[in-house]
Amino acid sequence: MVAMRQVSLGDASVWAQACKALARRDPVLDERIRQAGSERLTGKGDPFRTLVRSIVGQQISVKAADAIWRRLMVVCPDCRPAGIAAAGEASLASCGLSKRKVDYLQDLAFHFLTRKIRFDCWKDMTDEEVIADLVQVRGIGRWTAEMFLIFNLLRPNVLPLDDAGLQKAVSTLYFSGEPVSRSDIRKIAAHWEPWCTVATWYLWRSLTPLPVEY
Repeated sequence: MVAMRQVSLGDASVWAQACKALARRDPVLDERIRQAGSERLTGKGDPFRTLVRSIVGQQISVKAADAIWRRLMVVCPDCRPAGIAAAGEASLASCGLSKRKVDYLQDLAFHFLTRKIRFDCWKDMTDEEVIADLVQVRGIGRWTAEMFLIFNLLRPNVLPLDDAGLQKAVSTLYFSGEPVSRSDIRKIAAHWEPWCTVATWYLWRSLTPLPVEY
């Protein structure tokens, strides 16, 4: 049995509600929200494409990820499971993907094609249920699953503690550049509930260069 449909930040009124609450509770976020103006998080649409882009971007710079992504779109323009599966290892590797990432993309395509993950139910599942489903795929850990919750399902209360961008922004804006722990971030984020995704997105916007958006 899956949960009722989850709240989505795709609803402009939900985003506005989140911003109002965060600005009232957190002066740092109040300033960031004002600076961003009308900008807000928007959904990336196709779940398979979002996950492919997440895998491509793992542990490399934004610039390198964008270059590999452009080459991958030449090899597999529609970025569908069948296309990735049919592309073959050599074609995928020619895009600049490591052997490990080629394996990850092929395993992702296999899980979609054989329906070993419940992608048709994700919109109605809780965050933790979606994460548990996704981490069955090789190359998808909790961080990648959290990026999917944020950029594809637009879930409002995701706190990606292992995200380097969030760590850097919290360090800079709340701790004068001192290193921060997961516990430090949790303490700051206690004021953000239930809008941790929105807070994270505004903190990301404070970084230069901007983190890649999956």
